[in-house]
Amino acid sequence: MGGFARGIVFTLAIMSIWSLSVTIKKWWDLRSAQGETRKFAPEFSQFLEEDNLGEAVTLAEKYKKSHVARVLGGALTEIKPLIQDGTVTVGDINSAERAVEREMLMTITDLKRGRGVLATVGATAPFVGLLGTTMGIVNAFVGMAASGSGGLSAISAGVAEALITTAFGLIVAIPAVWAYNYFQVKIDNLTAEMTYTSKEMIDYMIKNVSGEFGRSRFTREFNTTASSGSSQISQ
Repeated sequence: MGGFARGIVFTLAIMSIWSLSVTIKKWWDLRSAQGETRKFAPEFSQFLEEDNLGEAVTLAEKYKKSHVARVLGGALTEIKPLIQDGTVTVGDINSAERAVEREMLMTITDLKRGRGVLATVGATAPFVGLLGTTMGIVNAFVGMAASGSGGLSAISAGVAEALITTAFGLIVAIPAVWAYNYFQVKIDNLTAEMTYTSKEMIDYMIKNVSGEFGRSRFTREFNTTASSGSSQISQ
């Protein structure tokens, strides 16, 4: 194998190791997130049913790798002081919802980290291999011209050497594309889980703001807003 072809193979080897390391790390991170979420969700639901927000926040801080814990814990951390001192308002619920959206945005960004490497390797590795093939064929024809022989034996070795780089490029690209698509589906599923659970928590907070720790104030404001809106419509 010539120097240029060796350089191409060396480049593809680096791309392969890079994409493989990203794949393993991303798979482990998603697996850990799902595993912690399965442990976190039942306990968190139990604390919410008991109106034990302090333990709920502590639990969310404990499961740092869980995508759901990060989203719900961030929102509860912001709303917890307001709920405990009995001053929950409609604006506070909206603040909690915005906190959920911020945490979800950051969590999704973290989940997507590394996919760019897989996309780049999957898209460019075949072309890197093709570059080696092209230059290998050029060298084969140059050697044929120099030897003055046009027989198959004169160029077969060069062509075979050139095609190796294309095959190596495909070997590198195919797993990267598979991994990218796999992680895309997994991240979509995790995003759906975060969206569903965050909506459930906001609904829980709205439904339960009707008696304890300042909930009557929320109900009063909501009724006042609704009454003023009805008056404007009737006018």
